[in-house]
Formats: sequence, structure tokens, C-alpha cells
Amino acid sequence: MRILIVGSGGVGDALVRILARRFRTAPFADAVVVADYDLARAQRTADAVRQREGAAAARSFSAARVDASDAASVEALAREVGATHVMNAVDPRFVMPIFTGALAAGADYLDMAMSLSRPHPTEPYAKTGVKLGDEQFALAQQWEDAGRLALVGIGVEPGLADVFARHACEDLFETVTELGVRDGANLTVDGYEFAPSFSIWTTIEECLNPPVVWQDGAWSTLPPFSEPEVFDFPGGIGPVECVHVEHEEVLLMPRWLQADRVTFKYGLGEEFIDVLKTLRKLGLDRTEPLSVKGVQVSPRDVVAASLPDPATLGPLMRGATCAGLLVTGTGKGEGFAGRPREVYLHHVVDNAWSMEEFGAQCVVWQTAVNPAVALELLADGRWSGAGVLGPEALPHRPFLDLLAADDGYASPWGMQERTPSSS
Repeated sequence: MRILIVGSGGVGDALVRILARRFRTAPFADAVVVADYDLARAQRTADAVRQREGAAAARSFSAARVDASDAASVEALAREVGATHVMNAVDPRFVMPIFTGALAAGADYLDMAMSLSRPHPTEPYAKTGVKLGDEQFALAQQWEDAGRLALVGIGVEPGLADVFARHACEDLFETVTELGVRDGANLTVDGYEFAPSFSIWTTIEECLNPPVVWQDGAWSTLPPFSEPEVFDFPGGIGPVECVHVEHEEVLLMPRWLQADRVTFKYGLGEEFIDVLKTLRKLGLDRTEPLSVKGVQVSPRDVVAASLPDPATLGPLMRGATCAGLLVTGTGKGEGFAGRPREVYLHHVVDNAWSMEEFGAQCVVWQTAVNPAVALELLADGRWSGAGVLGPEALPHRPFLDLLAADDGYASPWGMQERTPSSS
């Protein structure tokens, strides 16, 4: 296996650090090339793992330049470095050039966010328009015909949450009423009144687009920030108000799993929601360039440029983040068969731990560890396939075991039994 990682921002940098640590005991890839439009940034990532991991990392990790907006640039670099797998670690606006560039190069592909949506032109808060991932699934036959795999949505959400969903549907429930992703944190950033721990470009896209829900066999939409609920998160995080936002799990899970309803709710907090609403009112969420004194400028890019890089916030962050899936339905197995059941499958990462162990803040580390696990499973054949697949299309047990094992990635996940209808 030869891995080309496109993007050395927060998640890309964390992924390289995780792979370098894993290669101490399980060097499942011959080479990892981390590429970015800014070659110096990619080089910093490669140099950092060489310093942490020594001579072995110097042989395995290198840096390159790539234009993620240009499929031909991605294809050319993938061919040059002999990539067998292209890992997309940049904003979702670059999904399609990387996706098609990887296919043209004859490489398998992985991403953590899918191709962008476009709201319904006349009824955006009732009907879907172009959904997340539609452009990728439209090319599924081409990937199948080429015998190549595009594994989409393999971060933490989407990603680990989807693996949890397959585990629940196969092992824990006879029938599923709802697969409800619930994400929350108690993170603070010293010295900043407002400093998102993840890409603000992506956060604006997710939170201000009409959120999609799956209900009784069809997708529909709601207004942003709909149906607020207070959810009590584990890991010392506690109660956080969560609201609907647009997210890939709702578009992935129903393709392979049976559930009456699929939702995604994010614990944003009142202040964050107010900021996003203000950006929308001022038109600062728009991506279309405006002319500012003769210069074409995207308002959303200006917002992103005015905020600190999430990759640099780790030393200033305090607290933990939790990703998870709330599942309700009729249970299966001893003590649960035929009875109402509600469980929360979850993964908690503390920022102090991820900074000490990897030099990466917890949100990006939690996202990045999952494609590392997936790449290892693809390398040894425990995961395989062709076409455009989501994580829930592949066996869940190898993933969950490798993620948690002390001789794997040593990042345990948990399950809470909850009283049905209590959340």
C-alpha cells in the first residue's frame, strides 16, 4: 500500500501523526506522501513525524505539492508517487476533483466528508435538492467497472457513527426506530471568545444548509437548528443542547441499514448558533465571490481567514469531545428480546490526552484516527469492495476491535444503556 494524503491541515496532520505511531508496530504501508497546495505546510507535517518517530518515519513519510481543485493535478501526483490509495483530508468543496482524480489514476479513494449539497430551489425546508454525496454516487458504476473502491465518509461523523449503526442493527436490535447521531463537547479555548475547533468553512456549510432527515422511507428537510433537545453526554461533558444540522450519516445509513428514522444533531450552544445566524444575515456565509475594491473575494473565505487555524488551537483547548449514536427500537439478545431498548454508542477523546500523545487537538485527532483504522483494514484485506461505499456497508467488528485494542489504536469506545424515551 502507498498512501497519498491530500491536505495537511488539522485532520491531515493528525492522520500522519497517527499513522507514524502505528507504523512502530504495524507498518502496513510502504510509503505515505502528504500533499498540500502549500508545500511548506506539508513539509512541516512530514518533518514533525520524522522528529517524533525517527529514522523509520524518515523513510516512510514525504511531502509534495498538489492543487486539490484540479483533478489532473491529483491524478498526476497519484501516478508519480504510485499511490494505491488517495486519502482526501481537505474541505468538502474539493471532493469531486480529488475523487475523479483518484479514479483516473487507478487508485482507491477515501474521504471524511462527501460532495456538497444544493438546496431545493423552491422548497428548501421541506424537500431535498442535490443531496450530500449525490455527485459521488452518480459515478458508482464507473468505480465498480474499474474494480476500485471509493470509501466515503470515513471520519468520525460520518465514519465511526456509521460503523456503530451497523453494529446496532446487526447485534443489538431486532427493529430500529431511530438512528440518531448526537455530537457534543465541553471544549473551551483560552484567550478566544469565538474559536471553532474544526474548519469554519465546513461548519458553516453543515449548520446553515437545510438539515436532512430520513423518515419512513424518504428524505426530507427542516429549517436550520430545528428540534432542539438537551442531551446528556458521557465522559464528564454533561448536558448540551443539540439541534439538527445537515450531515452525511443521514444520507448514508438508509442506503444499507433499516431504520424508521435517521437524524443528526450537533451540540452547538446558543452563542455559536447566534454567530452563525449573524453570518447568514450579513451574507458572510456565501461562497460566491464579491467585488471588493476591484478584488474578487468570497465572504466565507474572509470569515475563515479571520479566525485562528483549528490545527493551532490544541495547546489552548480544555475539555473533551464526544461523538456517538443514539439508537432506539426493539432489542435482541438475552434480556432484551422483544423489549423497547435505547443505547448510546459513543467515543470520547480528551484534549489533554491527544495533545500529550500526538501533539494534535482532540477534535481533529478523533476525526483522523478512523481513516487510519480503515486504511489498515484495507491493507490486510479485512475490508474490501468496489464501487462507492459507506462505512456501514463493511463489517463492523474488525473496525471496532482494532480501534479499541491495546495492540491496535488503543482508543476505546463505549455503550450506555438508557431508559427508553428518557432522552
